[in-house]
Amino acid sequence: MPDPVPPSDTTDRQSLVDGQVLGVDGRDFVIAVSARRKRLGLTVERDGTLTLRTPVSCDVARAEDFARQSRAWVDSKLSLRDQHRPAHPVRGFRDGESFRYLGREYRLLLVSENRAPVRLSAGRLRMDEAAAADPARARRDLIAWYRMAGLRWSRGRLQPWAARMEVPEPVVTVRDVGNRWGTYRPAGGDTGTMALHWAVFQLPAHLVDYVIAHELAHIKVSGHGPDYWTLLKRAIPECEARKEELDDLGRRLWMGQIVGRN
Repeated sequence: MPDPVPPSDTTDRQSLVDGQVLGVDGRDFVIAVSARRKRLGLTVERDGTLTLRTPVSCDVARAEDFARQSRAWVDSKLSLRDQHRPAHPVRGFRDGESFRYLGREYRLLLVSENRAPVRLSAGRLRMDEAAAADPARARRDLIAWYRMAGLRWSRGRLQPWAARMEVPEPVVTVRDVGNRWGTYRPAGGDTGTMALHWAVFQLPAHLVDYVIAHELAHIKVSGHGPDYWTLLKRAIPECEARKEELDDLGRRLWMGQIVGRN
């Protein structure tokens, strides 16, 4: 949600700080301060958290005005989220259990061999049976495999997308990034860092590409205003359709939930 409110005089007004929770008319907004921002923006996270993104030295009154003016927008986004609530599956670690990688379903095969705890071979996702006997360990090993495989795959995709969007290649990592599919963090004098959620690599390749391009666009534009979507649409003309597909498939990805554990 872009900021329609012009900057106000901050003299003698309290400035917001990063991580602060601002209550406005019964709703809590988590403040995210960025030196790259000039305008305010709102994001409804996958868990329903409201993130209010502000420039440095933004005062409380300006943020409250923006939050109130955005009420209808927030209501519509939360209503849409309620219609598409997450339905993340719960998984166990036994022969035949299915896990996805780059859109394709692979069956788990428990093996006894002195090799990597998890590996993809001959169309099966092979897991050491000793690891599978300990669900917490099996979960760690499988997520570590997604991180390793996803990092290797994304490194091969980064350069073509960066060239197409005319941005420098950032450092890329794969890890748990919470309620986002990816993040971009600038670094003074450097290319910055892109982090991709390990669960993204269950998606079809064209949706992983969308997430990568989505984060690369932030190298030029920090928010999600009109300039941002114009830039992304030049790289992916069908970006709106991909976003809808990501919203649908993303709510049904395995996010690490295992039998007997939330």
